[in-house]
Amino acid sequence: MDDWEMHDEVRLSPRERVALLQIEACLRQDRRFARRMGDPPRGVWLPVAVLLLGIASAFAAVMGVRTSDPALLWCFALLWPLTLFQAFRLLCRAARHRARARSGAGVRPWL
Repeated sequence: MDDWEMHDEVRLSPRERVALLQIEACLRQDRRFARRMGDPPRGVWLPVAVLLLGIASAFAAVMGVRTSDPALLWCFALLWPLTLFQAFRLLCRAARHRARARSGAGVRPWL
């Protein structure tokens, strides 16, 4: 069965298909609408950022304590709050995802 066919065997004309594709492309660009519709976040940048910031913070802390270098200690002082903030955002995203999965409030079909 074609992707464009509905359950009731309705076929769209080529012009209608193009119009539908344009509408869907515009809607995909609207992040607030996508969030409201329950789309999962697209990228894996936040977990990667938390991991890299955690590694950099740990490195700056360990090397700063070992060498007593003020520059490294200041780097740690700047990196650590940013790491905690990003980790908090990641935990909030995971909690939202679990709550949505538990309640079954995912994207539902229109028909």
